[in-house]
Amino acid sequence: MSDVTNTPAVRLTNAAIRRRMISEFWFYFRQNRGAVLGLAVFILLVLTAVFAPLIAPYDPTVQYRDALLLPPFWQDGGSSAYLLGTDAVGRDMLSRLIYGAQYSLFIGIVVVSIALVGGIVIGLIAGFFGGWVDTVIMRVMDIILAFPSLLLALVLVAVLGPGLTNAMIAIAIVYQPHFARLTRAAVMSELRREYVTAARVAGAGNLRLMFKTILPNCLAPLIVQATLSFSSAVLDSAALGFLGMGAQPPASEWGTMLAEAREFILRAWWVVTFPGLAILVSVLAINLMGDGLRDALDPKLKRS
Repeated sequence: MSDVTNTPAVRLTNAAIRRRMISEFWFYFRQNRGAVLGLAVFILLVLTAVFAPLIAPYDPTVQYRDALLLPPFWQDGGSSAYLLGTDAVGRDMLSRLIYGAQYSLFIGIVVVSIALVGGIVIGLIAGFFGGWVDTVIMRVMDIILAFPSLLLALVLVAVLGPGLTNAMIAIAIVYQPHFARLTRAAVMSELRREYVTAARVAGAGNLRLMFKTILPNCLAPLIVQATLSFSSAVLDSAALGFLGMGAQPPASEWGTMLAEAREFILRAWWVVTFPGLAILVSVLAINLMGDGLRDALDPKLKRS
């Protein structure tokens, strides 16, 4: 018997369905103007991070001792050679901000990837098997959620040791329960549906049911949560960097830049203002994009 699911007609139909789904997604996403603006800023952030070596006018770690705490070019005493001024040891602020985008994207991607994969596996196991397995897993997740996220991350970094890698691991552990609970709720809802019963009757094993049958239908809320967690990861990593527990100097991570500049806040406003604005704009843009994803992926929020 031939495999009718692999015929050209079926493939053409599947491609048409995918195009329609993408078109529908973009239609609802673009209704939210804030989300479109957030997407544009996020794309700009990605391009800045990718092409940082070409865009940045200077090496972010090179110190120019003849240009200490120079103000931006539009202020008295500023220089067009350093458009956003320099910091206390003569490093170009614009170059450090541009390279800081690399840290933010890297941190967000790593943290969300670890938390998403771990949370999905834990949530699938808890929601699919239920019983005492579900009870034990969820009580552990509840214990983690009982602590303030930044405080728990700070404690974990203190145990593991200061550094960017340990900071990312700590933040990922803190965010994992959110993905686990969301996955568990979605799995428990999907288990009652007829397609799962049909797959079980057809002889599908537990792993196939979990990862092939159920998981693809639980991805929409997880994508939204991943987007929002991305911005939170950038913010928390900046907070840890500011406290000296994240990226260490001379790294151009924005939180670390704030920590190095706090003693100059009264006489050199630019060394604090520009990294703070970079964090603010990036987090706001990603949150706006997450709101648009929620509107586009949640059928209950779609407007007719």
